[in-house]
Amino acid sequence: MHFIGVLSLNMTILSIGLVFVYLDDLDRGWQGSPHDVKRLSALLNAVRDLASECKGVCFRISLRSDVYYLVRTSDESTDKIEGSVLWYAWTNHEILAMLAKRIEHFHDRQHTTSDLVAMDQIKLARFLTPVMEDTFHGRGNWRNIPTYRMLMSLVRKRPRDIVKLCTLAARNSRAKGKDIIGTDNFNDIFEEYSQGRLQDTVNEYRSELPDIERLLLGMKPSREEKKTAAGYIYTTDGLLSKIRNIQQNGAFKFYGGKTADVKDLAAFLYKINFITARKEDGEFIQRRFFEESRYLSHKFVDFGFDWEVHPAYRWALQPDNVSEILDTLKASAD
Repeated sequence: MHFIGVLSLNMTILSIGLVFVYLDDLDRGWQGSPHDVKRLSALLNAVRDLASECKGVCFRISLRSDVYYLVRTSDESTDKIEGSVLWYAWTNHEILAMLAKRIEHFHDRQHTTSDLVAMDQIKLARFLTPVMEDTFHGRGNWRNIPTYRMLMSLVRKRPRDIVKLCTLAARNSRAKGKDIIGTDNFNDIFEEYSQGRLQDTVNEYRSELPDIERLLLGMKPSREEKKTAAGYIYTTDGLLSKIRNIQQNGAFKFYGGKTADVKDLAAFLYKINFITARKEDGEFIQRRFFEESRYLSHKFVDFGFDWEVHPAYRWALQPDNVSEILDTLKASAD
């Protein structure tokens, strides 16, 4: 889902070579319970022992960042493997370069990945013009902005997001008999795209917080928030107050029966990247994801950041007035 932590233990190279053992999907069915943490921690320690005793055998373990973070903060023995963790991350710039390469490859024009990544985003955006309009004619802060900026604001730093977003818009364009993706095609599919991202999140984390759907849908702006144009954006105190209001309809419990207090739920929303940390930077927004600042929400100390519901989810939360969402959105800085 997000960044992937790769544990790569260095071994003495034998003359006959190395044996690599890859372990993936260990977070399948992950519920964040003490039993899950102990089981995964035991595996990591066992792998470390095996790698030490069996020279020439290398283990690589792929984990979601939030899973590793929970294990790392729950078991002090994991400090012995911390130096072997490689954090794999996609930036929005790399995702845009990937999209450009995909389009160019379709037209049999070859570019190396390094050359594309070295380009600035304005140059990369030129590769998109054969398949989509270069300007997004939206509303509010999204009025007549470069299309690539709109795209980068809606992806959650996941390559599959850009593929899904563009695929939906392309199908809408073809259904209307058009040869290029335009603003109207994106507008038509924003709600479907948003609902898909919300459902993905519910499916992925329901095992950890069974009532997650009620929590996420409860983040819909109230009438008062709509009037003040403050919906989706919160100070720390405002976020905690919003969650308390949702809790009035019933307590939330993590898997295993542990009751979640308001700060637990705020940290959970940040961990799953439903909310992101944000700072205004002129006409742009700087957004911080959990994987980039894992301790930013620790006990929700004021680090000078506000919080916002990620734009990718907003159409799913407000299907009754989709057009209003564009009036309050700002594009990402990257």
